[in-house]
Amino acid sequence: MTVAFGWLVLLLVFVDEVLAMAAFGVWGWQQDARWLLVWLLPVVACAAWFLFASPKAQYGGPLRRPLVKVAVFGLASLALWDAGHPGWAAALLAFSVVVNALAQIPAIARLPDQMRTASETVD
Repeated sequence: MTVAFGWLVLLLVFVDEVLAMAAFGVWGWQQDARWLLVWLLPVVACAAWFLFASPKAQYGGPLRRPLVKVAVFGLASLALWDAGHPGWAAALLAFSVVVNALAQIPAIARLPDQMRTASETVD
């Protein structure tokens, strides 16, 4: 496995996170309070991600991090389904499962730490 493939997977994980936030916005736009929900739902999802699921999450952990990830991606897919986009919902869910599973491969999961260590030795 090449380093370039690993970084591509990590880039796709980030794209997946952005797509999940967009899915919440799509669902919010379909609701009665659209001007409120179209931005509020993605902000709430981003806050949950920041606090519990991001690599440097203050309240993340071996149990909370994966649970919040499953909840965010699952609810984002459900939001697309409910908004009348079942094909996109299934595609988002499948994409989320595949890229997040690939990101768990040890050689890929270590890439950000290796980059950080390499940059510290250069400084």
